Amino acid sequence: MRPEDDITAVKGVGEKTAAGFNKLGITTIDSLIRYYPRAYIQYEKPVPLRDCIVGERQAVLCRVSGYAETKKGRRHVITSVTAEDSTGSIRMVWFNMPFIRSVIRRGETYVFVGTLKIKGAMRIMEMPEYFTHFAYQKQMSVLQPVYPLTAGVTNNSLKKAIGQCEEVIDSIEDKLSDDIRGEYGLMPVSEALHNVHFPKDRDTLAEAMKRLAFDEFLEFLTGIRKLRTEAAPNTCRITEEACLRLDAFTAGLPFSLTEGQRDAIEDIRSDMLSEHAMTRLVQGDVGSGKTIVAACAMYMAVLSGYQAALLVPTEVLAEQHYSDLSKLFKPFKIDVRLLTGAMTAAEKKAVYTAIDSGECNIVIGTHALIEDKVHFDSLGLVVVDEQHRFGVRQREKLVSKGRAMPHALYMSATPIPRSLAIIIYADMDISVIKELPRGRKRIKNCVVDVSYRPSAYAFIRGEVRAGHQAYVICPMVEDSEMMDGENVIDYSEQLREALGQGIRVAYLHGKMKDAEKNEIMKSFANRETDVLVSTTVIEVGINNPNATVMMIENAERFGLSQLHQLRGRVGRGDAQSYAIFINVKKSDTATERLKCLEESNDGFYIAEQDLKLRGPGELFGVRQSGDLNFRFADIYAYSDMLHAAQEVSLRLDNI
Repeated sequence: MRPEDDITAVKGVGEKTAAGFNKLGITTIDSLIRYYPRAYIQYEKPVPLRDCIVGERQAVLCRVSGYAETKKGRRHVITSVTAEDSTGSIRMVWFNMPFIRSVIRRGETYVFVGTLKIKGAMRIMEMPEYFTHFAYQKQMSVLQPVYPLTAGVTNNSLKKAIGQCEEVIDSIEDKLSDDIRGEYGLMPVSEALHNVHFPKDRDTLAEAMKRLAFDEFLEFLTGIRKLRTEAAPNTCRITEEACLRLDAFTAGLPFSLTEGQRDAIEDIRSDMLSEHAMTRLVQGDVGSGKTIVAACAMYMAVLSGYQAALLVPTEVLAEQHYSDLSKLFKPFKIDVRLLTGAMTAAEKKAVYTAIDSGECNIVIGTHALIEDKVHFDSLGLVVVDEQHRFGVRQREKLVSKGRAMPHALYMSATPIPRSLAIIIYADMDISVIKELPRGRKRIKNCVVDVSYRPSAYAFIRGEVRAGHQAYVICPMVEDSEMMDGENVIDYSEQLREALGQGIRVAYLHGKMKDAEKNEIMKSFANRETDVLVSTTVIEVGINNPNATVMMIENAERFGLSQLHQLRGRVGRGDAQSYAIFINVKKSDTATERLKCLEESNDGFYIAEQDLKLRGPGELFGVRQSGDLNFRFADIYAYSDMLHAAQEVSLRLDNI
């Protein structure tokens, strides 16, 4: 087998299994090898039932005391059985797994692994794993990888398929020399790939993750440097008249610009007047007013005879930007258009024609902007919102649509300590907006334990009855993920009951189709939904000034910066807003980390604290993700590898 071979070349992977793998993006041997676990499980020694802690994943050794029963529920086929040890009894429950009846036998002893819940007077474990005592003893000696799954693909089928590829892994050529690996203490890439799937122990796994993090940083830094043509001449220079008219434009705004906004606008004006094409990152905290800064750049570009394109990650956000910018530019007779994947073929064709002819001055869109059918008459400025949501090649493709080298303005609300930002965005100039717009009220924060839930529900009920809306964030979608945490789908049903009639609750998660997600977010933005229960899919992509409450379940599972991003979904209007962080585990470490959110609303301060508090051990839990779409390259836990990759990328450029 070779890395480029089709996945069906793996022994035991037929067409049916391959179809399931394809849904996960696994089409070749190489993509299988690089389909990494999302977590690792260490199987611990079983504990007596009386010592089990509610909400924690534990193992119990119990004898099955009754026959397994199966019944049809509202959404699931439910199979359950009662088990006991000398200290008590427990009910084991599985969803849509009726075969359990023929596997779990009355009178036999098993080790069950799951998260303890209490319902009424009964202890319950939902979707527990089960082992014979002998099999479990073998499991305790190794770390078990847990992969992201889809319907028809099991964790075991992935492990087995990857296990068939060991010879291919061993044959992968290492792009780093022995000298570089030795200098930075990096294991060979083949060894890292093997150990990330089948780790010998935690120390070896940590070294494997360190090497793969380094590789991701190196690839990213090398790619993003190529994005900017070295000393590209400015052939889209703005006019002096556009600069003069910008002052009148900003003076006519219905609000005063902050000092940070004014400084960023001045940086952009200087760039667009200089001899070289602009490549600038505007890094501003959530709600700091980056969009109006981008609007000023667009205004100058259009007045100078060029077109501008604004690329955003979601259709809902594209529509919101389109609505706001259309109103802003209407008095100046600037033609603003929207282009998204959800539009009809006829609607898209009309926008394509307007862009190609130059009739359209500003186009706002999603990935649809990158399609080959989009041709600009005179593209002079590309603005990318939440730029980390797009790959280097996607951004490069949009920039390449200009007949000349257009100016490029990237915006990010992801708080990154400046020392790291300078390295990550080595090819960009950076402007930072630290203040919030005048009049914006500080979000009130509280970190509480689960006993506060009834009070939180009552508070949400009061805010909804006052005409506002709320978000509730959960870290998982369904029980079959086999992690302890609040379940989005079931939680939304419980919340409907808790909040009472008249309060409209909807749920949203990443496994939904894009059209369904957009419809739900649009409904919330239009105030047709009162409470939105969601995973972190809403971290970027929705702006609702009417939402005043952000409640985050299992807050200890998230990185501080991600929690800050989520909190930034509220506090966007005139009303006082609130963030409630439910700390389930209540460990000293979690409490210390979450305390930062109570103390400050400053994303840059929080990012610095995250960097100090987060250690490599956190990578064995739920990693903070999404900052740069990396799988291992966590900029906080691996800042040393980021610096190392920067040094190596510069060295390779000079070879």
